Amino acid sequence: MLEDRATAVSSPTQWPAAYPKGYAVVDVETTGLARDDRIISAAVYRLDERGEVEDHWYTLVNPERDPGPVWIHGLTSEVLEGAPLFGDIAEEFAARLDGRVLVAHNAVFDWQMIAREYARAKREAPVRQRLCTIALSKELGLPLPNFKLESLAAHYGVVQQRAHHALDDARVLAEAFRPSLRAAAAGGVRLPLLECRPLTEWSDRPVPRQSSGGHGGYGGYRTTSWRPSRKRPACPYPNPGRYEDGKPLKQGMRVAFSGDTSVDRDLLEDRATEAGLHVASSISRLTSLLVTNDPDSGTSKVVKARQFGTPIVDEAAFGQLLRDVEPADGQRHGTA
Repeated sequence: MLEDRATAVSSPTQWPAAYPKGYAVVDVETTGLARDDRIISAAVYRLDERGEVEDHWYTLVNPERDPGPVWIHGLTSEVLEGAPLFGDIAEEFAARLDGRVLVAHNAVFDWQMIAREYARAKREAPVRQRLCTIALSKELGLPLPNFKLESLAAHYGVVQQRAHHALDDARVLAEAFRPSLRAAAAGGVRLPLLECRPLTEWSDRPVPRQSSGGHGGYGGYRTTSWRPSRKRPACPYPNPGRYEDGKPLKQGMRVAFSGDTSVDRDLLEDRATEAGLHVASSISRLTSLLVTNDPDSGTSKVVKARQFGTPIVDEAAFGQLLRDVEPADGQRHGTA
């Protein structure tokens, strides 16, 4: 059962009328981060409008394929063999999301994985809005050293028991979300809600099942590791220099991507281009920013970024930055 923390903000007497009437705090563990990866476990904590827990639910899911990074989530093929398929738990999962705002840490990732699973099952998840606790932490100006879940948990004195276990991660997030929600309500902060758009079309590419005994098997099945180059129009704005932490992106900045992204890479690059950024295929001293979900991966782009001192942010932070890109010098705001 969740406990009130000494650092929690007391619930305001006047609760904002525009706030949602219920939340579903979600965490999913997956076989990886790419478009064709699958959910292998899921947990939901249902909260009322003020963040109080109503109930919780957890399930394993058989992905019918290699389970991916077992050394992270601990779920082997043997453990998942007798688990239900996603289609078997889709109705129960949907009932726990129905009519609520989906809350997750880096919510775009959880939502994309959930939306893909429902599209495969030829159904739609009954959720229309999501709230990312990273974005909420930024709106509240929390003094966090970074935006990892463990840092948010430590800020509110929440103890993690089993990291990368969906049920415990969802519990930790629910405990941290409640005081964040109360702080937002007390300060009249507008919640950073985003639309959840279900996928209406889906085509699966076959992914072979492989042994999960070692790291090599995980890397062997990816069908998205090679991507053909795409011809993009030249960026019309001059490069204003490097991105500075705490400041907005500016049109003309050179942005590079490395590793898997929860949003399809082409779509992410298209969004960057539409915002007036220059999407670069490599890292140089002129690169303004590198976006990667694995800054310790040791890829050539990450290594070069470290050498050149290029700023690095993850996909969730980049998604927030894309919401408010500063116009290039001489451009009126909103004309790009």
